[in-house]
Amino acid sequence: MELVDSIVKSSKDAKQILKEVGLEEHYNKFPNQLSGGEQQRVSIARAIAKDPLLLLCDEPTGALDSKTGVEVLKLLKKQCDANNGENTVIIVTHNSLIAEVADRVIRLKNGKVESNTINENPKNIEEVNW
Repeated sequence: MELVDSIVKSSKDAKQILKEVGLEEHYNKFPNQLSGGEQQRVSIARAIAKDPLLLLCDEPTGALDSKTGVEVLKLLKKQCDANNGENTVIIVTHNSLIAEVADRVIRLKNGKVESNTINENPKNIEEVNW
C-alpha cells in the first residue's frame, strides 16, 4: 500500500483504507500470507487509495461473504460519492441484487446491450436483502 503514496500525489491514507475493508491488522503482510477474499479486499483498497475518478470493478464481491461484500459495496459507494459525486464506479457482476443500489444499470446479453436504465430510486445498501 505504501507504493500508492509514492505513485499518486493525492492518495488516501493506506492504513485508513485497509481499516475500512477490515484488514488493518494485515498491514505488513505479503499477498501470499492472505486468503483469497483478503487479497480481493486489498486490491480494492489499493484501487480506492489512489482516489481515481473512474474505478472499474469486476465482481468485487465475488469471493466475499455477504457481510464483507456489503462493507466493500459501502466503500465503493463512498468512492462514487467523493468529489461532489464526480467519481464513477462501474461494477461488472452476475449478482443482480447489486442493481438495486446502482444509479444506472446496463444489462448485457450475448455481448450486446440488452437494456440501459437509470434507477430513479436506488436502495441504500443496508436495505437490500443479501
